[in-house]
Amino acid sequence: MTSGPAHPINPLVADVGSPPIPEAQAWTRRYDGSYGPLINLSQAVPGNAPHAELLERMAAIAGSPAGSQYGPINGDASLKEAYAADLSRVYEGRIEPEDTAVTAGCNMAFFAAMMLLAHRGERVLLPTPWYFNHQMSLDMLGIEPRPLPCRAENGFVPRIEDAEALIDEKVRAVVLVTPNNPTGAVYPAHVIDSFAQLCAKRGIYLVIDETYRDFLPQGMNRAHGLFTREDWRSTVIQLYSFSKSYAIPGHRTGAITADVELIEQIAKILDCIQICAPRTAQGALPWAIDGLRDWRESNRAEINRRAQVFQDALAPLPDWTIESVGAYFAYLRHPFLGRQAQQVAEKLATERGVLCLPGSYFGPGQEGHLRVAIANVGTDVLSTLTERFRGLSL
Repeated sequence: MTSGPAHPINPLVADVGSPPIPEAQAWTRRYDGSYGPLINLSQAVPGNAPHAELLERMAAIAGSPAGSQYGPINGDASLKEAYAADLSRVYEGRIEPEDTAVTAGCNMAFFAAMMLLAHRGERVLLPTPWYFNHQMSLDMLGIEPRPLPCRAENGFVPRIEDAEALIDEKVRAVVLVTPNNPTGAVYPAHVIDSFAQLCAKRGIYLVIDETYRDFLPQGMNRAHGLFTREDWRSTVIQLYSFSKSYAIPGHRTGAITADVELIEQIAKILDCIQICAPRTAQGALPWAIDGLRDWRESNRAEINRRAQVFQDALAPLPDWTIESVGAYFAYLRHPFLGRQAQQVAEKLATERGVLCLPGSYFGPGQEGHLRVAIANVGTDVLSTLTERFRGLSL
């Protein structure tokens, strides 16, 4: 029996809980299969394979000597050029390659941005329910994650007046996540613009995580107009993930967009924690950004279909309330008043073979909710959820 480390370690790390998804996945070992195969709706992973030609290009790069060498700290020039051009097209703004840095996934982008903006004892506003890795990162850095409440009655969209009341002399940034993890909520463009104006007025940064920006509802091609403003570089830092859009989460490729002077500072951090982002995906993505545009649009349509099928599956069960649904996620209110969300999620996993995550993983005040990752499985599987949820008792 182990009793933990033999010698003291950094309490900022020791006091952070273990990664929650492996804990939840362990529940499934007790499922007996009586309702059919396990349905894993716990983690935001693409439910489709990467495009065949993207795989071929990555295989060729991985098998080349050049693909095994260190690259530039802030990312390969060809990817930065292609990505900046795509950002400029999507957002109708002016983003230069030097305004971007490539990171080993969007979690790395967030960690680097927070390390840049704040130090121990300072604060960052984090919308709640929050993405647990954001909260864990801030805790380990000694930065206080100050909850910015996002309420069901407001569609889980943060209110500018709540943020204004929370900003004090120790707050260094406001984080927005849209489309949101865990709720799926898409923040209206005017709300995002208001947050940028507030941050500019208070002399702090707006950090906007757009990991799921390529899965917006059909017809909505950009989440905001921040990059159309000439002064965006003085306030805005955007984070992005190639993992979901190109179905390559294992290749760990994300990006930061900010003023070139901030990017130069971020390079110091990246040089210490990654040296360079993985080269294999970097070599293939410049082609994919333009070459797979139609493929990505098809995936977006499919994810939106899955969201609708999930809603249809739960429609006959009025006790289970879908309070928010969008790109990749649905946020579900369970019917067991006063019961902990983990009890409900564990019961679903062990008795019905449906693995969701309890709302308690996503911050304070979330015991009444479950997060469902709807992108993981096809519509044929999602349509079977009615009977899995029906009649569950605690």
